[in-house]
Amino acid sequence: MIEREIMLYIAYQKEQNLFKVDFFKNDDGTKPVGQFIKTLDAKMKAKVVSDLHRLEMLGSEAREPLSKHLEDDIFELRSILGNDIVRILYFFDDDKVIIATNGFVKKQQKTPRSEIELAKSREKIYFERKRHRNE
Repeated sequence: MIEREIMLYIAYQKEQNLFKVDFFKNDDGTKPVGQFIKTLDAKMKAKVVSDLHRLEMLGSEAREPLSKHLEDDIFELRSILGNDIVRILYFFDDDKVIIATNGFVKKQQKTPRSEIELAKSREKIYFERKRHRNE
């Protein structure tokens, strides 16, 4: 049943010409953003998933308060629920694909430099892998 729903959602995305959010994969196949989302409480998890779906609908047109450009090609998805703030960093690939690289619970005013650098590092790895697949 779930597989059928997934297939219907994918067909709907293509029909609506929506963006698609993919999670960056480590060499071992794990997806850090997926693992991070699983650690959140149920309400925040639902909020983040809802915001990811909104990002798929808006794509590069997403603006604050949902999304904010940080630097270079890195953006952040901004999920707020009460006093809790979660950020998912991402970048764009071709063909309306959004790659979510890392997530964290925000505890300070500025996005930590280490999180931005991690997103940039994963972006570089992603495009190196893509280039090697296309050679």
